[in-house]
Formats: sequence, structure tokens, C-alpha cells
Amino acid sequence: MKFTAAALSVCLATAAAFVGPSAVINNNKMTTALTSSGLSSSPLYMTATLDSTTAAATEQNESVMRPPINLKWNDVANQLKENFGYSDAEIDAYDSEVETNKETLMKLYKAMQMARGFENACNQQYMQGKIRGFMHLDNGQESIPGLVDYAIKKGDKKFSYYREHTHAIASGVDPGAVMAELFMKDTGTCRGAGGSMHIFDRETYFQGGWALVCEQLPYAAGAAKSILLDRELGVSDDANFQKQDVPPPADDDRIAVVFVGEGGAQNGRTAELLNAASKDNLPLLLLVIDNGRAINTFTPDIAKNSNVYEQGKHYGVPGLLVDGMDAADVAKGGKAVIDYIRKGNGPAILQVHTYRFNGHSPADPEHERGRKEEKAWARQEQDPIKGFEDKYIQAGVFTEDELKEARKEVLAEVKECVKFADNSPMPPVELAKELEFPDKPDTDYNLRQGPSYADAVNARTIAPEKMKVIQDHIAALQAKAKAGEISIGDAINLAIHEEMLRDPTTTIHAEDLQAGSSYDIPKLTQQTYGKGRAADEIIDEGHFIGKALGEALNGYRPIVELMNTNFGIYGMAEISSAGNTYATTGGKFDMPMTIIGAGGTAPNQALGAEHSQPFHAYVMGIPGLKIGTAASPEAAYGLTKSMIRDNGPCFLFAPVKMMKESKGPVDLGKCMPLNKAAVLNKASDAAVNSGKAVTVLTYLHGVKEAQLAIDSIQEEGFDIDLIELRSLKPLDMDTIKESLQRTHKLCILDESTKSGGVGATISALVSEELFDLLDAPVKRLCMDDAPVPYASSMEVAVVKRGSDLIEGVFDLCTGKW
Repeated sequence: MKFTAAALSVCLATAAAFVGPSAVINNNKMTTALTSSGLSSSPLYMTATLDSTTAAATEQNESVMRPPINLKWNDVANQLKENFGYSDAEIDAYDSEVETNKETLMKLYKAMQMARGFENACNQQYMQGKIRGFMHLDNGQESIPGLVDYAIKKGDKKFSYYREHTHAIASGVDPGAVMAELFMKDTGTCRGAGGSMHIFDRETYFQGGWALVCEQLPYAAGAAKSILLDRELGVSDDANFQKQDVPPPADDDRIAVVFVGEGGAQNGRTAELLNAASKDNLPLLLLVIDNGRAINTFTPDIAKNSNVYEQGKHYGVPGLLVDGMDAADVAKGGKAVIDYIRKGNGPAILQVHTYRFNGHSPADPEHERGRKEEKAWARQEQDPIKGFEDKYIQAGVFTEDELKEARKEVLAEVKECVKFADNSPMPPVELAKELEFPDKPDTDYNLRQGPSYADAVNARTIAPEKMKVIQDHIAALQAKAKAGEISIGDAINLAIHEEMLRDPTTTIHAEDLQAGSSYDIPKLTQQTYGKGRAADEIIDEGHFIGKALGEALNGYRPIVELMNTNFGIYGMAEISSAGNTYATTGGKFDMPMTIIGAGGTAPNQALGAEHSQPFHAYVMGIPGLKIGTAASPEAAYGLTKSMIRDNGPCFLFAPVKMMKESKGPVDLGKCMPLNKAAVLNKASDAAVNSGKAVTVLTYLHGVKEAQLAIDSIQEEGFDIDLIELRSLKPLDMDTIKESLQRTHKLCILDESTKSGGVGATISALVSEELFDLLDAPVKRLCMDDAPVPYASSMEVAVVKRGSDLIEGVFDLCTGKW
């Protein structure tokens, strides 16, 4: 690789801020080896050789921190041959499609100018205070939106990160709507609910804008999986983006594309994505934007290997490196990689070496090593737009006047975008609460009809012998339910099968799925519906919750079974985003995802701290999430069916120590409300009239503890209204109020900690809204803040049980507060 004299002079002029690990002078040539980074053999940090005409400039024995790679088309072509199996003739065709087509080149140029002009306008409006919050600009990386405009189709599913304005616009999203979103306006892509980091658009399948680094990777895998599911089931999106019984066209070549930085790609989600994409042969492009900066930090300072395009080798996923300085080469090489995926060859990686001209965001001080100097140098020497202009004016393809006119046209459009955003109205204040849930809390799911095409899809996707097996299985479970002998785990399994047959867009993800997991919840799902709809997953809940989220964005209704709900800690980012999505997208995207698992903390369960955490309390603060609990087969069955039918994210917790032992009848076919508690015992009128009745709120294992304690409580002359909190969120305050109007005393047997627990939330709400009904302070019987010990001798100090409830009721009724 040879540096031009001009580039070398700029590099050396700023060398104080760009000192590499070592520089060696040898025979009038300087070899810059990034020895400490371990990347000296990589094209990204390849040896830089300078001929004798520039050797004199090496006296300072310094080099640029991150030199340009100057990768030429021949180098790209060789990679395409070696890694993707392209012939010389095929490569020449990709070359000529761009280089000999003036219209294509002009379109590419306008796409880059739109990206630059839009981001410059954003910066100006940010400084004027019209755009607020965090904003991340894309200047210097315009070859990527150029590629998107050239090679990505409207029906492809696009997932980006927080620096996504230009990706959205290049995907066909209205730039005026993007600007309006940044201005917080009701005409924005998400009605002002998302902002700069959350651009979404239904019509172009632009599905974020995600603010947590790398969270978008499993979402894209789920979206790519939805493409395969469409083909497998023979369904497609109608005009309202709902599934219809119409197969995708025979030439369906849709892909999912996910953007990520090379710094973010060091995240373990990258390995998980490559594994899943390769294993399922997903039509997915991992597009790595390599600007050498992880936020502002020089990526080799924190990463051993920045060659993300090579990471796929372990999984059989080919990769290509291109130089973002040459937009035409990015377009040509990128399209070859994209076409490779479109032809059914599976996933691939495209890494674009580029430079970002701005800091991470306008608010960042950029004190990181070499960042400010690098920006100044890159703006002068690594501007892809200037490089394009120089290349094609010198080649005689364009005149200066032609490109100036094109730029003028684009900037006029950008100006109109700003004007449109400026003149648009703000969203109404009522919209915030309207966007909490896609379905109202009091929805009756019994009235919700399944797809009319269910029988047709089932007939063509489930073999007759498999249908007989599952129908026999369902019949056996229904017989147990009628006899009152079905367990909680089997009741959930029954509900899942009924719903998967009722709606073929219902899918399921779990560990140990083929074996039925720990409690038979996903039993016979893969054996019946195949690996597409019933996916056995790697042992990382965040990964497959993320995949489910991607499916839910694309017309499917995924169920996620967690062997133990505490394992969901691995998926907190994904669960949080699931809860936020409907609101963040301005109501454009539903999120019909159901998470189910066994959890909670039973007295003397001897599982230790990690398996005894109150995960239900952890997720209660996540907006947009409906959270239910089920301590009986009847509740588990009815809530499962409703949650699967709900168009928002739902989380059902079942008691880990009661999954097989608790048995009872089930009201078959009935969906239960997701906003109601259940009164399991009503205190006698005599106890109420004598002031010896207490309202007891509990859930999960607390239900069993309370039921076992009722006789002892009554023997002492007291009684209780026992209320099972089947809905932790939204909370059924009406039922609580009705009971307190009788008892005027409240005891909460709580399976979460004193600090930040479920009982703390309920106690606060009761004190705020129902204080006048109380004759005594709220009694909270909650877990201690200490971790749950394994030894039963210590565990009694942390976990509350029936004996504590008996004592608590006695104290409330005798004034021992």
C-alpha cells in the first residue's frame, strides 16, 4: 500500500496525536506495523510502504494512528473470488453496472449528498435547540447510505443503531418525517415518541434505530427468520402489514440487514448472531461500519482484533472488506455480497473501513486519544464525497457544474425537510398514555378471532400423522383438565398448543425445547410444528428473547419459555426494549410477544440466591409490559391464552415449586382477563363486623402458603379476604378497594424484597389512593433484602411463609402494629 505525498504530509503534520505502536525504517521504505494491536497481518492495518520520494518524511519515526487502507477494486475483486466464489465475468459485471452507468453514479452521488446535507442541517438545528436529547451524526460515512440506496430493497428488513438517520433516508423513509421526528413533531416517523435514536417506518420495513449498543443484532436475526417463516407457511403481508394466506412471490429474495460499528461488534451478541444465522441459513447481512472508534475511544485500544469481516470464518460465514473512501467500490462490492445472500447462500459480513468526521454526539468533549486531530485530518483526506467528485470529474464522467447542480437540488430538499418539521404540530399530551399498551387492559380476548387461514396453513405444514399425535396429546390434557388432575406446566402446554393451532403465526423459543424443557411447557412443539416455528435455542436468554422481538416486529406472535424466570436477567435489555417498542414507534409497531417461565421463591426451596431472585419485581418498572402470575392450572391456562393473543409484550410467572405438584380443573377454551385479581377466600360477615377481618394480597407460592394458613387464622377467631394478584401490572386496584371497604386492614405476603419489591409498590399505591379506608398501617411480609441462602436454618430469616402471615393477621387485628 503506497501513500501519496500529500496524504503523508497531512499524516506527519498531526503525528503527535497519531502515534502508532512502532515504525521501522528500512531501505528507504517505512513499514508501519501495529505490533501491539495484533492486527499487522490484517488489511485493516496492513503494512504501509513508502517509496524513496517520501522516505525523507519519516525522520520523526512517527505514523498516523489509523492510516487509510487504500483498498483498490482489484483487492475487493480478489476477496469476492476467494470468499464468495465469484467468477471474473461476474465481478466485471458488478463493476460495469456502476462504472459505465452515469445515472447510477449520479444516484449514488445524490444519496451521499442527501446524507451529508441532512446531517449538517441536523447539527445546525441541534445548536438552535430545535433538536434535543442525544443525537449522533454520520458525516464521513456516506458511502454506506450510498450502498443502501443502491442495493437494498424496500421489502428488506433494516435494523440500525442510534446513528441511523442516513440509513433510514437511504432506505426510502421520508426525510421530512425523519426531521420532524427529531423536532419532536406529530408528523415524525414515530409521532415524536422516538427521537433521533429511534427512527421506525412500516412502509419501508425500517425497524430501528436502537439505542443500546448491539441490541439490534438478535432482532435482525428474528426478522430474517420471519422471512423464512413466510416462505415455509406460505403467507405474506397484506396492505396493513398483517399476514394473509398469500405466499411470497416465487422470486422472493428479501434479506435482513443489520448495521453495527466495529467497536460495538466486539460484543458477544455478534458471535451469537453469526452462530444463529449460519445454523438457520438466514438471509442476513451484517454491515459493519468501521470508523476505528468505539464511541470515541480508538478501537484497537480495547479490541484485540477489529477484523469483524473475518469473524464469520468459524461459522462458515464469508466476509468482505471495502474502503469507504471509494463509494463506487462500496456499492459494487456491497451489492455482490447482498446478491450472494439473496440467492439463498445464507448470511454474510460486509465491513466498510471509514472515518467519522464528528464526535460520538455533539455533547461529547472528545478527550480520547487522538480523536480531535483525527477528525481534522480525515475531513481533509478521507472525504468520500470529495473523493467521488475528484475521481469522476477527472475521468470526464461528470462536470463540476453537473455535480454542483445535483448538490443544489439535494440541499433544496433538505431545506424543505427543515421547513416541514418547523411548521408541524407537537403531539398531543394524551398520546403518551395512549401508547402504553397496544391492547387496553380490559380487553376480552375471548372475542378475538384467529386467522381465517389457520386450517389451510396447518394442513400444508403439519403432516397428518403429526397432526394426529398432537390432537391425541391435546385430548389427553383436556381430559386431565376436566378431571381436575392437570398440572400448571401441562396447563400452559395445553394452552400453547391450542393457540399455535389456532394461529399459525404463533412461534416458540426455548432451551431444551425438544425435550420439553423442565416443566413440559414446550413439549411436542418442535415435533409438531417443525424447527421454524419451534426453535431450540442456545443458552442465552437475551439472544432468543431478541430473536422473538424481531419476529414480533414482522407479523409473528412468539412465545419465549424461560426454564427459570431468573435466567431472564440475561435478557433485561431485550425485555426492556420489548416493553418500549409500541410507544417508541408511535404505535406503528405492535409487540405481540409472550414470555413464560417458572420463578419466585418458595419457603425452604433450597435453590440458593441466583435461582431465588424476585425477577417479577425487577421487570415491574419496565413500561409497556403486562405482568401476570398464576398459582393454579386454571390461572396458568387462561392467562397464557390471553397473553398470546395480546398485541403487546406480556410476562407470565408461575411458581417454580408448584409446577408439577399443584393440580386442578381448567375452564377449557376460556381466556382470562389480564387486569384482574382473583378472590380466593372471602372473610365471613361476622369477622368483618367484629373488625377481625384482613385483606391479604399475595401471589405465586404465597397463594399456597396463605391457603394452608386459613384454618389456623380462623381458629384464632380471625378471617381473611385472600386475593391472588394474577395481574401485577396493571394492578387491579378496584378489587383491592372493594375488599378494603370491608376489612380496612391490609397484609401483603410478598415474594420480593423489602426494597423495590412488589409489596412496596402496592403499599405506596394503597397509601396514595385508598388511605381513608385503612384503620391500620399496611403490613408487609416481604423477603429481606439479603440474598436467599441455601441452608434452611438461614433461609427462614429471609423468606416469609404461612406462619408469618398468621402472626401478621393477629397483629393487625389486635392493634400490635
